Amino acid sequence: MKLGVFIVLFGQQSFEQALDTAKAAGCEAVEIGTGAYPGTAHVNARAILNDEAAIRRIKDAVDSRGLTISALSIHGNPLHPNKEIASAHHEDFVASVQLAEKLGVDTVITFSGLPGESEHSKYPSWVTCPWPPDFLTVLEWQWNEVAIPYWKEQSAFCRKHGVKVAIEAHPGFLVYNTETALRLRREAGDNIGVNFDPSHLFWQGMDPIECVKALGNAIYHVHAKDTKIDARNTALNGVLDTKHYGDILNRSFVFRTVGYGHDDEFWKALISTLRLVGYDGTISIEHEDGIMSVNEGFTKAASFLNGLILKESAGEMWWA
Repeated sequence: MKLGVFIVLFGQQSFEQALDTAKAAGCEAVEIGTGAYPGTAHVNARAILNDEAAIRRIKDAVDSRGLTISALSIHGNPLHPNKEIASAHHEDFVASVQLAEKLGVDTVITFSGLPGESEHSKYPSWVTCPWPPDFLTVLEWQWNEVAIPYWKEQSAFCRKHGVKVAIEAHPGFLVYNTETALRLRREAGDNIGVNFDPSHLFWQGMDPIECVKALGNAIYHVHAKDTKIDARNTALNGVLDTKHYGDILNRSFVFRTVGYGHDDEFWKALISTLRLVGYDGTISIEHEDGIMSVNEGFTKAASFLNGLILKESAGEMWWA
């Protein structure tokens, strides 16, 4: 496995400086944001798609540092009921797939998206329970009339360009857990898989180790981000928490740097289990820790994970 980083963390740096920061911390791979929610601080897929010189500069900058590109990330909502947002995110996705092909990158990461409750909606609508029965009517429409047709078409498009889609399971979208990820893959195409991010699974009460076993070869990319559950706030209010992420003292959970939500025994087991199901790709650091600065969080995560990956590569397996 390779240690990598999602370089949107370093949006205030130039692309070359971000690569240098990654390399200096021991990373072997970078994940690049190319539009939609990750933004275009380093690479704008639509702007450079037909600029061969710009594409060559990206390749040369990465190659000259002995790095690889693990994925292009275009996390967005192409199913948004606001047609302008949906269209912009779709076009960013299309351009990112085409750019990935030109760069020789085989994976593009995004969200499944989330429609509204009908064709008349203004905002996305996330169904979290089966009653009142209106919710199931909405959910059926979202999947059968919007998501599956869209992703079947994108699956065929991506296959044409030799690119896999790694969907990040995230609450607030149709794909948010193991069964919804596998449903989309089953119904839309087997080149649609998962960007596995345990941080979003922890706070829903899921066991990431068991999720890895269930997903198996559907895992195309992995994010390294931790979550700390606040026992008292969760006991009082559960985990469906809409308070701002900055309200750390009162939230049920917060995102943390790896090792600050769960100990090294968990991360050892996760890396070993990923290996057991056949994953040999990148573990990409993502930083959303509200307590640590970007530099502190990234540096600590890189040091922590480098040690685990080196041991795992040397054959020291931890059984889950």
